Amino acid sequence: MAFAERSGRALDCAVERPGGGPAVGDVFVGRLATRLPAMAGAFVALPEGAADGFLPDSAGGRDAREGDWLTVWVTRAPQGGKGARLARTEVPSDGPLRRLARGPGAVERLAALHPEATILVDRPGLAATLPFALRERLRRDDVPDDTVQEVFEALESPKVALPSGARLTVTPTPALTAIDVDAGGASGERLPKGQAQRALNRRLLPEIARQIRLRNLGGAILVDPAGLSVKDRAALAAALTEALADDPLKPRLLGFSALGLAEILRPRLHPPMHEVLTGGHAESLTALAALCRAWETAPAGSRHAIIASPAIAARIEADRAAVTEFRERVGQLPRVIADPALRPIPLSTGWRLVTAAEGC
Repeated sequence: MAFAERSGRALDCAVERPGGGPAVGDVFVGRLATRLPAMAGAFVALPEGAADGFLPDSAGGRDAREGDWLTVWVTRAPQGGKGARLARTEVPSDGPLRRLARGPGAVERLAALHPEATILVDRPGLAATLPFALRERLRRDDVPDDTVQEVFEALESPKVALPSGARLTVTPTPALTAIDVDAGGASGERLPKGQAQRALNRRLLPEIARQIRLRNLGGAILVDPAGLSVKDRAALAAALTEALADDPLKPRLLGFSALGLAEILRPRLHPPMHEVLTGGHAESLTALAALCRAWETAPAGSRHAIIASPAIAARIEADRAAVTEFRERVGQLPRVIADPALRPIPLSTGWRLVTAAEGC
């Protein structure tokens, strides 16, 4: 996990999972599986159990035939239940399916966005995994786990409580993301109602833009301001455009709908944080991280293991990169016991940590 902050507030976040499938900038040898004339493109089979990627005709797929081996690179990471978006390179290729190169990692991406920032690492081994060009910016600093956890726990919640008493609710759907602004107790200024609502919404625009960037929301985004007539909402256009201007993906305010909803279009590139931080793979890595912390902090002679649902146990085993890192940090492979009776349920997880005292 990595995040960049400005003035003590998180601004950009990213999670790197080497065992998590295709990422932007990765280069693969793939094989064209199915041509789709109606979609002006084709599906390309990728290695390592990844879902097929989509290669548009406009990105080099026009002359490719089913069965052709292709060298492709990922231009958009898998997200929203869809596979990676691909572009073809001129490098000739043949089988088997394989990954040729990885794109920039999470730290590299954030370092490029913030060229003056110091890079803090909490383990010496991390420095060795970064490009040599970043080494002079590194500093060993044990960033408190609570600080990191606080940032990412906030991103898991759709609710954003603001110091003013207002609240934002971020609701992703397959087609778009809705952001609702609730004035809450923030509208009690000694001003007429209309003036107070206009002032409040203007103050919240920078935070709305920050949450869009921090959560890496993409595609269509609709913002529902608190109160205000449709005319007053449209008057926020210039201020909202200014608030979005600092975003490196250059989101565009398309205008306000007849219902007074601000329509924003932000490019889809990396998966949004609500997808990254949830799901089976995220749950399996949370379990593995808990096991790692238990081993690293336990007294000598202690033993720990994870009892997990078969699905989570299988995901841990399949992520060879995470298992290798665990072994390098702990000195042994993780012990994961699959229990068919254990299933994730609301307000619970599909795993638990056990110690020697519990028969580990």
